[in-house]
Amino acid sequence: MRLHEYIDVLIPRGGSGLIQAVIEQSTIPVIETGTGNCHIYVDEFADIKMAADIIHNAKTQRLGVCNTCESLVIHEKAAEKAIPAVCEKLKSFGVEIRGDEQARKYFSMEEATEEDYGAEYLDAVISMKVVRSIEEAIRHINHYSTKHSEAIITEKYENSMKFLNEIDSAAVYVNASTRFTDGYEFGFGAEIGISTQKLHARGPMGLLALTTTKYIILGNGQIRP
Repeated sequence: MRLHEYIDVLIPRGGSGLIQAVIEQSTIPVIETGTGNCHIYVDEFADIKMAADIIHNAKTQRLGVCNTCESLVIHEKAAEKAIPAVCEKLKSFGVEIRGDEQARKYFSMEEATEEDYGAEYLDAVISMKVVRSIEEAIRHINHYSTKHSEAIITEKYENSMKFLNEIDSAAVYVNASTRFTDGYEFGFGAEIGISTQKLHARGPMGLLALTTTKYIILGNGQIRP
């Protein structure tokens, strides 16, 4: 982590402990990758079947990866229909659901704690929060997010654009699974990692993200006046 003469950049691949250790100890530039507390927000204008299918895929297609959905946010106007539909599909896969007081009115689940909302479980566990508005959903997600991948399920264009503009994460989806956050899936070739920082690379990385610029200038005596 200090061999400047040999190494240009470090990309830690692993858990948050490894990543934090490299950030704190390295004197070589580091691209932070991996930690993913990914959210899906079910808007009041969501297609409920679509929401249940997307959430099921985002949570259960692979449990132990950084682009798996770990946190659900549900608009109160969608809660009565969305929560049973979503929870039935998750329960069929054996997922433990931890929700706030509002969520527990619509389905039997464990009580969520403050730690649950910030957790990257990498396991068959998911948290759930009911909110009163899209603004509250955005505040909640930006507060607990690891800036990896977030999604909104909605049929309302204005709400999708608001979510895209105001969520501060590397990948933001409308009506699609967070499991697509991957260099190969984005068409970048070999998967290098998923950067959760803003410089130099952000989001899914292919080989292009590890290249730099070299300027070649051919002259015949030009000088700058």
